[in-house]
Amino acid sequence: MVIVDNRKAFHDFFIEEKLEAGIMLEGWEVKSIRAGRVQIKEAYVIHKNGDFYLFGCHISPLLNASSHVVPDVVRTRKLLLKQREIDKLAMKVDRAGYTVVPVNMHLKNGFIKVEIGLAKGKKQHDKRQTEKDREWVREKARIVRDATKQG
Repeated sequence: MVIVDNRKAFHDFFIEEKLEAGIMLEGWEVKSIRAGRVQIKEAYVIHKNGDFYLFGCHISPLLNASSHVVPDVVRTRKLLLKQREIDKLAMKVDRAGYTVVPVNMHLKNGFIKVEIGLAKGKKQHDKRQTEKDREWVREKARIVRDATKQG
């Protein structure tokens, strides 16, 4: 079950490969995410000290969350990946000019997971072409729908 998507990632980047990662969260964060109070539009993934961290993910606290905890809404959260996956991603990020972006956040077997994508940045003309292609697909669907209504 998808909790939140990052549509901006598909607009700004070519997503070449996707991986699913766990995320280290506090209790109030889990409650807020399950309530849908999370935003990953401005988030990105950084590689530091041999691990990957989710940076800039905004999780708004619930009003009835623990009163003894002072929530930090945009703290850096560690992603849980296997060492083989970390090495592979780190090599591509460091050498091949890729970046890692969060694509979506979802529930899987009761756990909150983040789908991250190995991405290459789009140029402005690539973004325009993507938009033209999307509009053409919508126009084709509209033409087919109108033709079936008349016929």
